[in-house]
Amino acid sequence: MSDSLPSVAFLGAGSMGGAILRGLVASGLPVDGGVLATNRSAAKAAELAGLDGVTSVALEDDPSGNVAAAASARVVLVGVKPAMVPDLLREIAPVLRDDAIVVSLAAGVTLRTFASILGDETAVLRSMPNTPALVGKGVTGLAAGPVASAEETAIVRRLFETVGTVIEVPEERIDALSSISGSGPAYVYLLVEELTRVAVEQGFSEADARAMTEGTFIGAAALLDATGEDPAELRRRVTSPKGTTERAVAVLQRAALGGVFREATDAAIARARELAAGA
Repeated sequence: MSDSLPSVAFLGAGSMGGAILRGLVASGLPVDGGVLATNRSAAKAAELAGLDGVTSVALEDDPSGNVAAAASARVVLVGVKPAMVPDLLREIAPVLRDDAIVVSLAAGVTLRTFASILGDETAVLRSMPNTPALVGKGVTGLAAGPVASAEETAIVRRLFETVGTVIEVPEERIDALSSISGSGPAYVYLLVEELTRVAVEQGFSEADARAMTEGTFIGAAALLDATGEDPAELRRRVTSPKGTTERAVAVLQRAALGGVFREATDAAIARARELAAGA
């Protein structure tokens, strides 16, 4: 694999596309031909304009920005809202390079939708990254379309590896993966919010409550990463027999968290299917 990437265009560098873009820049991996990014507003485009090697275009100033970016880049990432994807694909289809690799960042938009507009001969991959990509700790699911070669898939994998871990899956597993790693950061933040609220109720200041809770989550995750231990084993090491942690964990286990998470992920998968159906 080359120590550089071919030219890359981010069509819609919003929260997710912007996270991948910033992570790519932070990684220092060279991009031959540079990186282009488009956003609808000048304000959003200005946020990316200072990034090294990035040309940031505001569509309100240059309505042809998506077409120009797509025409010049080998790797074209589609990061607009799912409902906007078909119109964008119709706009760029006539100008895509013969060797273009189109990568979807849009939840719920199928490879079939891309092929129906771009043609069956265009290499398309569907990705599902998450926002920790911004700090190089992302998890990205990657599903290759039927004509994407091993070399083309490797290029896209290399791009996403600059911002974390990549898991290759068949397309039918993308929605399930999204319900775990794609939406998962929100689950963690919700747990942090709730435990912080409890700490405040116990008399701690907001600052101390946040320091305790956020530090505990960050530290526990870092320990899990550093040791490679099974989380159940690390939990057992904290849980002394007949101690305070054992009593607290018993309460959490009675709450049937597994069932709650199953219901939550099922809801996310159902919504992804609604998006795919245009609902």
